[in-house]
Amino acid sequence: MAAAFTSSPTSRRQFLTLLGISAAAVSCGTATAGGGSGSGAQIKTLKYQGSAGAVTLPELAADLGYFEDVKLEWVGNTTSGPQDIQSAATGQTHFGSAFNGAVIKLAAAKAPIKAVISSYGSDRYSYAGYFVLEDSPIRSARDLIGKKVGMNTLGAHYQALLDTYLSRNGLSKADAAKVEALVVPPVNTEQALRAQQIEVGVLTGILRDKAVASGGIRPLFTDVELLGPFSAGTYIMTERFIKQNPDTVRTFVTGVAKAIEWSRTTPREEAVARMTEIVKKRGRNEDTTALRYWRSFGIAETGGRIPDKEFQLWLDWLGERGEIKKGRFTPSDLYTNEFNGYGKG
Repeated sequence: MAAAFTSSPTSRRQFLTLLGISAAAVSCGTATAGGGSGSGAQIKTLKYQGSAGAVTLPELAADLGYFEDVKLEWVGNTTSGPQDIQSAATGQTHFGSAFNGAVIKLAAAKAPIKAVISSYGSDRYSYAGYFVLEDSPIRSARDLIGKKVGMNTLGAHYQALLDTYLSRNGLSKADAAKVEALVVPPVNTEQALRAQQIEVGVLTGILRDKAVASGGIRPLFTDVELLGPFSAGTYIMTERFIKQNPDTVRTFVTGVAKAIEWSRTTPREEAVARMTEIVKKRGRNEDTTALRYWRSFGIAETGGRIPDKEFQLWLDWLGERGEIKKGRFTPSDLYTNEFNGYGKG
């Protein structure tokens, strides 16, 4: 679930304005779900947004009984990573997940938030591939100059990886600027690639697997080949909520960590069956087809713990793009592993 950021000047200004409003709402204490009850009792029911036809790690943790006395309250489905963490920042929900670059941008807009555990990533089973046609002359980064690369959104995970690929393969900023990144809805990416409307298409998950099975395409590179296994996104909460509800946060984070490890050690067929049953039980008339293709949440670290490198990579990228001031944050400003009790006795 790569986070969505628009790249046009107008859209960026509007988005940053919204982030500023989000930060103000949190700092002024107007959030409805962001703090404790004021009586000293900690919140035990966490409002959240889900994803249609999918099972999030908190939903899996809750179904496995890892949340003890903490409950989840679904308030709707998220439309994007930034929207999800904005909802958490303004108190409409208690937690949200997004690409770590989106988390950095929200923090840069003065929203007092902290990442508490990794939420998704890339490994050999769960990855983003930058695909070209089988007979395409594109074989290297330099071959991309003047070419179109289709992805779900600009200024986020997939564009960051494209920029990293170009840089690591020796392209200057001037040459890299000649590679045209375009927004193409994921469901249309394969068609656009085969119709040669774009020269490269970013494909993930079920859409990638189905396109590969149809033949005639090959990966130019994948994100996991470029960076190795890595965690790309995190769950965030507001600092206020964390301070007022430390036991709840600890239960939530440790439960998600246990769910991550359950997903690693449980046979795939059993995990898919469990998640399919979760979707059916909630009774929202959802299509479970995509779950049949599930293989991994892609999280790199044991128990979803967050290492500095998972934020430093995107801090450097955003600094190079001029979207945040270089040196404004260190990775430890943005996350905490304090509440992750997985493996601690």
